Amino acid sequence: MAVDWGERRIGIALSDESRAIASPHGVVKRGGSLDKDLERISAIARENDVSLVIFGLPVRLDGSLGPEASGVLEVVEKLRRKMVIPVKTWDERLSTVAAERVLIDGNISREKRRGLVDQVAAALFLQGYLDSPSGKMP
Repeated sequence: MAVDWGERRIGIALSDESRAIASPHGVVKRGGSLDKDLERISAIARENDVSLVIFGLPVRLDGSLGPEASGVLEVVEKLRRKMVIPVKTWDERLSTVAAERVLIDGNISREKRRGLVDQVAAALFLQGYLDSPSGKMP
């Protein structure tokens, strides 16, 4: 499962059981408290029998970590304390831009793109993870 953490929305993507194909799953609207948001992520993981969470890390173009990444790392640590399954970070650099491009190329209206872009971005970086040596099943 991949998590694209945003200020307003959290994009969720899932892979198939063989860990070969990533697909958009949905969007969780942020609200209330951080604990509630993390519980919703945990619930989705439980409902889908997830064995690993890949959390998108907003790395700068030069490869450095800025304030946004520091905030995400704090969220990741809190999520790790809530879950028994591993939570890893993955470079999500330009995933939202790529998701927007995919949706525009698919002739998706601006209004519909707003609700899809986060989950498509999560699917894109989850696919990157699955295709990498790190994502191969032992």
